Amino acid sequence: MQEYIASRLSENNKLYPIHIIIDDRGITLKQPGLFNAKETTLLFNSITSVDIDTPLVGFSTITIESKGESKIPAHGFTKAEVIEMKQLILSKM
Repeated sequence: MQEYIASRLSENNKLYPIHIIIDDRGITLKQPGLFNAKETTLLFNSITSVDIDTPLVGFSTITIESKGESKIPAHGFTKAEVIEMKQLILSKM
């Protein structure tokens, strides 16, 4: 199991950074909040694409698209983290 936590310095992650957990079954995105939290789990067989955006300066974004859901973006990770996540997800699909 691998867990990645977005930087608190990135946009929309100041108080409650996004967590991405990749295990043997799939990916779980946790978006904590003050009064509510959102948790989405995607199984590897339902993922259709994984895209990354790695700007020269700033934090990177990973976008995961599944069969039944729309695109799920997660921002605030380093370039190395999003590349590692993409490789890990593609190897398990």
